[in-house]
Amino acid sequence: MIRRLPAQTVNRIAAGEVIERPASVIKELIENALDAGATQVDVRYEDGGRTVITVTDDGKGMDARNLSLAVERHATSKLPDDSDLLNIGTMGFRGEALPSIGSVARLSLTSQTETDDSAWELRVDGGAKKEPRPAPRFGIHGTRVDVRDLFFATPARLKFLKSERSESMAISDVVKRLAMANPHVGFTLTNGARTSLRMTGTPLSEDGRLVRLSKILGDDFGANAVAVDSEREGIILTGYAGLPTFSRGNSAHQYLFVNGRPVRDKLLHGAVRGAYQDFLARDRHPVVALYVELPREHVDVNVHPAKTEVRFRNPGLVRGLIVSALRHALADAGHRASTTVSDYALGRIQTGQQPAYAYRGRYGGASQGGHAPYRNDPAMQPLIDGMGAMSGRVEEAPEGYVPHPFSPSDIPPVPTPDYPLGTARAQLHETYVVAQTQDGIVIVDQHAAHERLVYEEMKQKMAGQGVPRQTLLIPDVVELGETDSARILARADELAQMGLILEPFGQGAVCVRETPALLGEVDVQGLLRDLADDLSEYDEALSLKERFEHVCGTMACHGSVRAGRRLNGDEMNALLRQMEATPHSGQCNHGRPTYVELKLADIERLFGRR
Repeated sequence: MIRRLPAQTVNRIAAGEVIERPASVIKELIENALDAGATQVDVRYEDGGRTVITVTDDGKGMDARNLSLAVERHATSKLPDDSDLLNIGTMGFRGEALPSIGSVARLSLTSQTETDDSAWELRVDGGAKKEPRPAPRFGIHGTRVDVRDLFFATPARLKFLKSERSESMAISDVVKRLAMANPHVGFTLTNGARTSLRMTGTPLSEDGRLVRLSKILGDDFGANAVAVDSEREGIILTGYAGLPTFSRGNSAHQYLFVNGRPVRDKLLHGAVRGAYQDFLARDRHPVVALYVELPREHVDVNVHPAKTEVRFRNPGLVRGLIVSALRHALADAGHRASTTVSDYALGRIQTGQQPAYAYRGRYGGASQGGHAPYRNDPAMQPLIDGMGAMSGRVEEAPEGYVPHPFSPSDIPPVPTPDYPLGTARAQLHETYVVAQTQDGIVIVDQHAAHERLVYEEMKQKMAGQGVPRQTLLIPDVVELGETDSARILARADELAQMGLILEPFGQGAVCVRETPALLGEVDVQGLLRDLADDLSEYDEALSLKERFEHVCGTMACHGSVRAGRRLNGDEMNALLRQMEATPHSGQCNHGRPTYVELKLADIERLFGRR
């Protein structure tokens, strides 16, 4: 027998779609505060959000009538009169958050407008609503939402919550994402007595956005990010992308915001991976924060109960814009490498085990019989004995050359042209080039640097001449199934530009007639299945591009200057100048740095001069 469910049960079922965990509650309440025009949002929680959640804002507030309507299902002030779901300009629009929270927890709402004499308070306990009553004012205007005993009305959901630490991390992630999307709003996040996040609002500008991102992602991100700014067919993409040498072990630090809304979208990860594929190994992931602004009718935000996913009318256009904008931003960075490389090197030097004589005994005190107090230190003897050997070399000394004593005043000053990577001074161990800049030194890995230069040259030649193809004597027919074959054939033109010529062959099959000559003998069936998986997951033909990279990278590796080859001064300087003129030369094909720069001030600190 079919029967109608009670309203209380219906509300609790609906609440399970919107309120998944404590972080979901905080997300919905902060979004309500932002829609109310808040410039400051304060969040406090205890026990991972199970027992207490309080969100206070300085938004417009509500009077008694609107406060009572706010906890009714599907009651909202955010949708336009015609309820056009493709013209949504607010964070919320369904009118489900507050009634869902009230049906599974003990909810208390206190709100005040600027014109009311007092605030108004309303309580909802497990779906049982009480009438609003006057309450003391707590500011000029705004709303305070207090949620206690979350999921007490649905004990089964309570059992599936994770540990307090896991829930706290999820809350922190939600607040940080919303703070990144709204740099003009101040945020505080307090767990019991400790405030883990405190940020004041910054101006609505690119500089203000970078300040907010640096506070959340770390100062290193601000120092190692390049600006992204591009527009195509009414879609505007801005934000910041980390340099390839500033990467992470997973993709958790990739953020996408669509019309001010934080979203999680596989399109972003596929586009970012495609843009960085020339610069990072598969197990490394860049740090990016990208903001997409597009007409509201071109994006559907009503595809997920928690509004964490969106659907674009033209996803290919958005993906292409992200890839091209990131590649242009990285190209504009030129040979720049992450500052964390030199910071890491300095940190290793500073934390390494110091020899027994360093900063001890006679070294810091008065000398005994001479200006070099360490000469009689046994620990220094091996170093003194080795001072006659050459530790670095630019060119071979002429046969019969006899060194003679000189004083520092005898050495003519060597000019240092103002090159970004300086002027070569020595080669160490036939592997590392040491250059002097205006304010420091640069150490270059000659093999890694030249490998990148050769690789970029190969890419330019391929772009100009096209990808050479080889015709298969017997075309290879690959059975993929209707969905995968349709997905691959839809991208046949793009694959043809990379040398892979395909055509349909019956239902669910693809015929391969030509393959890229560069790849030699190819496992066609394995390649097409990998491509189908990539197109399904990332909407990017990554497998074919990565095979190109592997072959080109191997060829570049074998065709570049090897470690152990002795270079003269002209060759070293030519390498430095070519690096300065070549985009992406700050990292090799796998994202490792090609050079380390140490500023003179940093070196002076190492020796206690600062």
